[in-house]
Order: sequence, then C-alpha cells, then structure tokens
Amino acid sequence: MGEKRSIHSCSISNNPFDLFALIGQCRATTVAACATGPHQPPASKGIDMTHHPQTWFITGTSSGFGRAFAEHALASGHRVVATARRTDSLADLVAKAPDRVLAVALDVDVPGAAEAAIEAAVKRFERIDVLVNNAGYGAVGALEETSDAELRALMDTNFFGAMAVMRAALPVLRRQRSGAIVNISSLGGQLSFAGFSAYSASKFALEGASEALAQEMAPFGVKVLIVEPGQFRTQLAGSGMRHLPAMEAYQSVVGATREFARTMHNTQAGDPRKAAAAIEQALAAERTPLRLQLGGDAVEAVRAHAEALLKDMKDWESVSRATDFDVD
Repeated sequence: MGEKRSIHSCSISNNPFDLFALIGQCRATTVAACATGPHQPPASKGIDMTHHPQTWFITGTSSGFGRAFAEHALASGHRVVATARRTDSLADLVAKAPDRVLAVALDVDVPGAAEAAIEAAVKRFERIDVLVNNAGYGAVGALEETSDAELRALMDTNFFGAMAVMRAALPVLRRQRSGAIVNISSLGGQLSFAGFSAYSASKFALEGASEALAQEMAPFGVKVLIVEPGQFRTQLAGSGMRHLPAMEAYQSVVGATREFARTMHNTQAGDPRKAAAAIEQALAAERTPLRLQLGGDAVEAVRAHAEALLKDMKDWESVSRATDFDVD
C-alpha cells in the first residue's frame, strides 16, 4: 500500500487501485471535492456560447453527425474547421461560408495527421473553442467472428484516432484556459448487445478516457462532454457499418442484431440537426453533464442498464463487502 495523502476529508493512496474506491471512502459532503465520479468536474463552467465567433474543430464532417454539427455551428455564426479523409466531400460546406470554413484533410488513423490538422486550424483561426471527435464507424458480428485485424482497425479509428486528435489539441486548449471537448460515443458506450462487442469495446474505451480527461482538464477551464446517441439518421447504419462474416453457430444469437443493423438505415427516429442543438445547449449550461444521452431510446436503455447495475449491486453487496481483510 502506498503512502497516503489527504485531500479535504479523503484519504488517497498512491496505489492506483485505491483511487477507484475513493468515492466509497469519502464522506458524502466532500465527494464532489475529492472525485467527481460520473459528473462534470465543478471547475468546468458553461462556455460562453454567445461569444462570436467561436472556432469548432469537427472530425468526420463529410456526412451524418459531423455534417450536422458543422452546419449548426455555421448557422450559429461560428467558424468551422471541417475535417474528412477527402476534402472534396466538403466543397459544398466551404461554399456556404468560405471566410468561416476551413476544410482540412484528416485521416485519424495516420500518425502525425492530427497534429498537422490542429496546426492548420490554429494558423487560420488562432484558437479552438470546441473540439468534436466524431469520426468513426460501426461493426456488427460476434466476438469470435471478429478478426484481430478488424478489431484493431476499429480501435484505431474509434479510440486511438480520437486520442490522437485530443492530444494534439490539448496544448492549445490549456494555453487558452477555456474550451470544450465533445466526444461522440454511443449508448453502446454504456451497455452492449450480442453482435456489438467490438464496437462497444471502442466506445467503452473512449468513455473511460474521457471521464478521466474531464478531471485532468477542469483546472484549465476545459470541459469534456461524452455524447451517447441512440438511433439517429446518419450513415452509421449504412456505409458506416461493417458487417463481419457470419458463423452459423451464432445465427440464433446475433442474427437478429445483424438484421436490425441492415434494415434500420434511414428509418431512425433521431434527427442529427436536433442533436447538434442539444450539444450546444449542454455546452452553454452552467453545469454541463459529463454524459449526455440523445434520443428517447438512449435515455430508456441507459436508465434500464443503470437500474440493473444497482439491483445487482444491492443483491450482492454483502458478498462484495465480505472480501476485505478481517479486522482484529
């Protein structure tokens, strides 16, 4: 056990595993000061969304959520650094406001590409106020059906790509002592279903890193918002979804998920434009949530999952608590 230090009324060990138990050790009145858990750190205030123009750096803006976010930011009078693997897919966006849109080629899988894109953004607009990590794709298939190459490719884009963009932008945000990072996760970043093991793994990883980052950046006035959309009318269920080779053994388990993924494209209830407005509203709030579910389906699914977790915890609490060393 490492040497302990005191923060307010909490005793924190240098042993990293003890940190995960910190909330349970803290007195209720000082939890917020010691560890914020699922909440936005108190140092993160609502950014002034009335200040114009702000600079929004958005990945994956060729279609779907990314395009909706970019168009919403432009309509609000902000400047947009729109990134995509091919900038020719952004020509119509640039044409809407040539003086306020910078199209930058960015493949988040390429080493060094994120740094170059951030450098271009700062050179043009001098700052970054909102960073939106949106680039990514989905995959459906049982874990055994997922090759190592497929799994690593998914993690490279959905997780390591987002990490690269954030690491490139963090020095800029720290110097400004203001701004926000919006990481587009999924309700699959909170819970998962048969057939989405690989996709959820990438989003769980993104959410875990984001939760820690929110606490790391709070002293610098930078907030982190994790967005957990349900079904929205984007390309995720279309060109953005990889269907992995099926094994007959998993047909009864994953077959329904595959069929759902194939048929839901362009039938989803969620409106990406309304999602963009909701995100801006959350960023402007005095107390921005750490996680924002979007869509009624996301709210219901995450609520049911949380209730199931609490039930399991209650049912097994006596067993869980009985694992400490006996005290003489």
